[in-house]
Amino acid sequence: MVQRDTSDKTLVISFSGGRTSGYLTKRLLDEKHKWKDVIVIFANTGQEHEKTLEFINLCDKKFGFNTVWIEAVAHPGKKKTSTAKVVNFKTASRDGKPFEAIIAKYGIPWSKAAHCTRELKEYPIKNYLGSLGLDVKDRYMAIGIRADEAKRISKSADNFNLVYPLIDWGVDKQDVLDWWEDQTFDLDIPEHFGNCVWCWKKSYKKLMTIMIEDPKVFDFPERMEK
Repeated sequence: MVQRDTSDKTLVISFSGGRTSGYLTKRLLDEKHKWKDVIVIFANTGQEHEKTLEFINLCDKKFGFNTVWIEAVAHPGKKKTSTAKVVNFKTASRDGKPFEAIIAKYGIPWSKAAHCTRELKEYPIKNYLGSLGLDVKDRYMAIGIRADEAKRISKSADNFNLVYPLIDWGVDKQDVLDWWEDQTFDLDIPEHFGNCVWCWKKSYKKLMTIMIEDPKVFDFPERMEK
């Protein structure tokens, strides 16, 4: 990682529930003595694959991630961004309720209105951290973008104290896959089912593959459109 004075900062790890962010979280927790505190946080949309939730739960049990599970709370009729409520593996939504509430207020997200990430993940995480008294100046946030994905880094990274340890370490996709092969458990779903299973940001090829393999995945967005 790029050398920084971190002894007085909290490190927030945004854990998506994927292999890459799981690898990132484990490595950073092995170095948690470098930070004032470390918080692992997962924002559940209610449309993740069940195996993703099971994977996060296993990471908590086997690696001691102690993940904070949160979900967005919409505020219909108010000029107020999404806040957060704390849930856990058992109580986390599986039926898309957080996502449905955001759609009811802002509409169905698409390429010209990508409010899902903002309202389901970014703002709830910011709200939760604010409830702990953690402002941007008090912490760094680690994002699981690998060296082979460096073009995805935020242009506002410095303004929001975002860090990309995997890029600093030169870790690519194969490094992550090789590491998980040596572990006693893994994310038990194909890559194209990762994150929100029907996410509109996925390629048409991935979406068509999901449609063929598990068409029920699209029941939720179909219901939202109707």
